[in-house]
Amino acid sequence: MSRPPADRASPGRRRALARLASPVAAGLPAWLLAGLNAPASASASASASAEGSDGLRTLRLAFPIAETGFDPARISDLYSRTVTPAIFEALVGFDFLARPVRLRPVTAEALPVVEDDHRRFTFRIRPGIFFADDPAFSGKRRELVAEDYVYSLKRHYDPRTNSPNVYLLESAKLLGLSELRRQSLASGAPFPYDTPVAGLRALDRYTLQFVLADPSPRFAQNLLSDASVFGAVAREVVEAYGEQIAAHPVGTGPFRLSEWRRSSRIVLQRNPGYRERLYDEEAAPDDADLQAFVQRNRGRRLPFLDRVEISIIEEAQPRWLAFLDGQLDVLERLPAEFAHTAIPNNRLAPNLQRRGIQMSRAPLVDVMFAALFNHEHPVVGGSAPERVALRRAIALGYDAEEELRGVRRGQAIPAQGPIAPMTFGYNPALKTEMSDHDPVRARALLDLYGYLDRDGDGWREQPDGQPLVLEYATQPDQASRQLAELWQKSMKALGLRMRFKVAKWPENLKASRAGKLMMWGVAWSASAPDGDTFLALGYGPNRGQANHARFSLPAFDALYERQLRLPDGAERQQLMEEATRLMVAHMPYKFSGHRIATDLMHPWVSGYRRNSFVREWFIYVDVKPSVPRRGGVL
Repeated sequence: MSRPPADRASPGRRRALARLASPVAAGLPAWLLAGLNAPASASASASASAEGSDGLRTLRLAFPIAETGFDPARISDLYSRTVTPAIFEALVGFDFLARPVRLRPVTAEALPVVEDDHRRFTFRIRPGIFFADDPAFSGKRRELVAEDYVYSLKRHYDPRTNSPNVYLLESAKLLGLSELRRQSLASGAPFPYDTPVAGLRALDRYTLQFVLADPSPRFAQNLLSDASVFGAVAREVVEAYGEQIAAHPVGTGPFRLSEWRRSSRIVLQRNPGYRERLYDEEAAPDDADLQAFVQRNRGRRLPFLDRVEISIIEEAQPRWLAFLDGQLDVLERLPAEFAHTAIPNNRLAPNLQRRGIQMSRAPLVDVMFAALFNHEHPVVGGSAPERVALRRAIALGYDAEEELRGVRRGQAIPAQGPIAPMTFGYNPALKTEMSDHDPVRARALLDLYGYLDRDGDGWREQPDGQPLVLEYATQPDQASRQLAELWQKSMKALGLRMRFKVAKWPENLKASRAGKLMMWGVAWSASAPDGDTFLALGYGPNRGQANHARFSLPAFDALYERQLRLPDGAERQQLMEEATRLMVAHMPYKFSGHRIATDLMHPWVSGYRRNSFVREWFIYVDVKPSVPRRGGVL
């Protein structure tokens, strides 16, 4: 288990943290854990060493799950995709503080010229943007040009890249690129990067044009804004590092990777060659603190920070203690098990307020899968009536209410389908079977379709008499163990035997993409304010990419394709709800809820508010370079 860096704490404090992070401490009562939040005494504060004495503005945070790498064409996990947009840049992005969210140019001079009923998008790239220095450039400054985006997007189509995000581009139907991919797959020859196609062209050094087969009203917003996977890479860098490119990300962004210990520590350093980009955010009129920050910093050069240090701390308790002790400056997504201690009644606890700790609370634009069912698995997959009945019975028998109340501590709302709040397509009035917990109906479904206990051992068999065992992939952290216990209890009440396959999260992700898991629980988040990314979870051609359930239903696919081409409005909303109801009826996923995130910041952090569509938020925040950063007394 990874732990936060403790080199700055005294030996006594390190020993105390180690004891509290032990399995014994995991059972400590809430009142005792709450005592750990006590304000530091004056003597403790006076004796604390000052951080940032070197004058650097360093932000320290932690991920609960390990990254997988930093090659934009090969990543799909949230944590890698939080790092890469600080290194790579997209043509457009979202304002950090604007509410509602607003699209803006980044490396482009302006938003695109849109023509031919949203089939043609033309961008002009801002001259004078340079990649960070790297030996791959042989000592020369390398300017960003339109051809870099052509190459970067073509990498997703290259079968050898094995991109988990090519489905996004293929759904846009860029003219000629899918054909190039099919030819490369059929021949086994290297992907022809230098073959021109009509759908993706550099018209001159700085002009880039996309041409689509069908209308795509949200093409720029939903795809081209995502720097985490569609940011510009340089061909020389990819060719220089080959299969090691994930460890050598080189982009035009404000930070560069200076240290990486896989699954342990990530350090980003300010890119000294980053262009002049000035802070120009607009805070909400009712947020006085943020208004003051904006006024003080308007026109200041970005980024404010010199360095970002990210630790991988998988268990919630040591992550929480590291924040309390001042070893982390920001605690993203307060672990649910500490919600009653830190935010009773969803308000910041008085003892935390006295320490000047700040809170930012907002919905996550995501959906949690209590389970995804592999549609190709011989036990839970397929569209045969008995298989659909089995999945629906499992979903009805699973106590999602207890998950949200007990494991999530009320920090989520029930899901009626895949589409999350704050995206187009979400209907807060929609009610479906997805949120029901009805063991009686679940048992009746199992009986009706032949899932009976034939040998009297208390466990049901398959309709053909074969053993029925549900295998659920999970992780070794405390929250996953709690969810596994809930699954065990829920399925035992139905007479369904379960076993659990424990592995690290990146290993489960890899196995899920390959279709090797029967069931798994995970979450899916949006990078743009549109519900399409959630419906993409069920689209047949996305199998092995967004569609981890490997679900395939022609009627659903037809609805998905129709809504994709329509502008936002009543007709598109209706199609999205019809598609949602098909997902509920066939149950390739058991969606349990949409999370609410509570982020905590120490008083030396300023300028932060959660924006679920801006993952690289640390570009816009500041920390004081020389302040005591010790937490409460242990």
